Amino acid sequence: MKIIKYPSPSDYQAILTRPVQDMSVIEQRVIPILEKVKAEGDKALFELALQFDKVTLETLEMDASKVEAAAGLLSEELKTAIHAAYQNIYKFHVAQKQAPEKIETTTGVTCWRKSVGIEKVGVYIPGGTAPLFSTVLMLGVPAQIAGCKEVVLCTPSDHPAILYAAQLCGISKIFRVGGAQAVAAMAYGTESIPQVYKIFGPGNQYVTAAKMLVNKEGVAIDMPAGPSEVAVWADNSANPAFVAADLLSQAEHGIDSQVLLVSTSEELIEAVNQELEKQLAVLPRAEFAAKALENSQAVLVENQGIAIDMLNQYAAEHLIMSVENAEELSEQIYNAGSIFLGNYTPESAGDYASGTNHTLPTNGFAKAYSGVSLDSFVKKITIQKITKEGIQHLGNTIIEMAEAESLRAHANAVRVRLA
Repeated sequence: MKIIKYPSPSDYQAILTRPVQDMSVIEQRVIPILEKVKAEGDKALFELALQFDKVTLETLEMDASKVEAAAGLLSEELKTAIHAAYQNIYKFHVAQKQAPEKIETTTGVTCWRKSVGIEKVGVYIPGGTAPLFSTVLMLGVPAQIAGCKEVVLCTPSDHPAILYAAQLCGISKIFRVGGAQAVAAMAYGTESIPQVYKIFGPGNQYVTAAKMLVNKEGVAIDMPAGPSEVAVWADNSANPAFVAADLLSQAEHGIDSQVLLVSTSEELIEAVNQELEKQLAVLPRAEFAAKALENSQAVLVENQGIAIDMLNQYAAEHLIMSVENAEELSEQIYNAGSIFLGNYTPESAGDYASGTNHTLPTNGFAKAYSGVSLDSFVKKITIQKITKEGIQHLGNTIIEMAEAESLRAHANAVRVRLA
């Protein structure tokens, strides 16, 4: 990792810039794919699977026999781990349910809101270099709790762990479609794939661009999630081996991933760099991690205040705080997707099994976006009920405001009731 010592605030933007391609260039490649799927439906999906994935599909829907056989292809140890993760994710997300609370704002005027599961949602699971069955749990579990009536899963992978996790979450509509064309299929609907109202799931920059483009056409998306990233704030209380392992756990996602180390200790940074070399040498995905590290840096800062300022500007997807008084200091962090406190809280715990959701805002979007939660799969409908007494209490207020806005019919809708 490149080491930057005591940068000035004017240098922060250059240091914290993510290694991403020009989105306008990516969009120009994605738009024809979206248009082709919209116009040609299933036919386009078969052709694009051959063009991009080099596979000739006989049907788009995942072979039912493969889904049924998935459990038998996994070790008992892995199935036990998936069940444990499912239970923790379920427990954390089901606690987010809120019972409607009726509020009497004025005598005779009662308002409340209810949560309703989004009827049709789409889940995208990348096929790429790793079978992300954990993401099936992260998206399938809250959809299950929310009571979404139709969950469509698109993935180019037929990995048994993906299919097994989908079964566990009650997802039965699984289609072997990947990339931007999968997003298009769920956004517009085809002969085989149902149209959905909201699309979830990570992917490369083409998938992200596709999600953002269909969002402009009225299809909701979870968030503009791009390549994975982690920031680690560490001081002399941190274990260099732990820090290096955390940095590599994100770097191995892909060459466009980014990791950032911020510290007040030059000795710690040097020790972490030594550990990175040692641990990188034995990683199966060392090539990916090494290239990601080329785009990453360790920043030496003078004090905690500067570290906090820099990390809030960066707005990391994952922020690991391996510092003394981590929980207390975390109160000063207001831009992050998810925070991991102390030396024994690796980011990979959140990726898999602690219970929190790993679908998080990247590329600085944590400044305005939250990670996926139960709320992501529901919509809130407000309800109000006014009695005869209530309209008498509130009526003149409404009339006065409506008249001031020159909306006479609004005022009359109250007057006829008062009369």
